[in-house]
Amino acid sequence: MPSENTKADTASRSDKINELLADYPFIVKEDVRWGDMDAMGHVNNTIYFRYFEDVRVPMLRQMQLFATDSAQPAPKIGPILAATDCRFKIPLTFPDTLHLGCRVSEVSEDRFIMTVRVVSEQYQRVAAEGKSEMVVYDYEAGKKAPMPAWLTANILKLQPELAPMMGGAGL
Repeated sequence: MPSENTKADTASRSDKINELLADYPFIVKEDVRWGDMDAMGHVNNTIYFRYFEDVRVPMLRQMQLFATDSAQPAPKIGPILAATDCRFKIPLTFPDTLHLGCRVSEVSEDRFIMTVRVVSEQYQRVAAEGKSEMVVYDYEAGKKAPMPAWLTANILKLQPELAPMMGGAGL
């Protein structure tokens, strides 16, 4: 089970891992499971997308994008995953502990990009990096929608350094 922490919670990580994740405000620590490996003896490529989800979803929850995370009713407008990719750097194996960093790296009128970095504790190196394109979606109308002010505000709470990219408090 992944454990959440933030950029400020650096005591449990080595200096090298802290350096590799310095630009990532949201970090989850997770162990490689024996079942993550394939017949070739390393973590299967599909599992990296699960690692991405294991850090992306808790970060989205911290931004209060799900009804269960806020006092608001179920949002009719929210993010939907439009695309994801992964660049593999080194093979991972069991046993290892991973530090999964996530940040919003780009914002536009109807979408934002979440960048993920997977760092191996065993190798003290970046094992993979990827991006997830999150489109703002109107679930009631069944189509994409403009970025609502509440979503912009919640992104800025976690990453205030994005304000210039977002035109201050809004797009």
